[in-house]
Amino acid sequence: MIVCKLVRYSGRVQGVGFRYATLHLAKAFPVTGYVRNLGSGDVELVAEGEGADVQAFLDAVANRMAGYIDQQTVLEKPEQGFHDFRIRH
Repeated sequence: MIVCKLVRYSGRVQGVGFRYATLHLAKAFPVTGYVRNLGSGDVELVAEGEGADVQAFLDAVANRMAGYIDQQTVLEKPEQGFHDFRIRH
């Protein structure tokens, strides 16, 4: 079943390569969506794919960036129909 999750990360998540690390990790998983910096200093990630793949990807991001993340919020979203995973500016 296809799921779409929006995750908002807060902490020291900008200026540390968070978006590029996330983009690199996404290549190892069958997920689509995007990652972007927010004006608030947070990072927003939207991931879409099979539920287990999305969760594995989000776990990999959390593990890789654990030293920078203070808090994360996850929301379920309707399917968006993304075609790839990219950095949004």
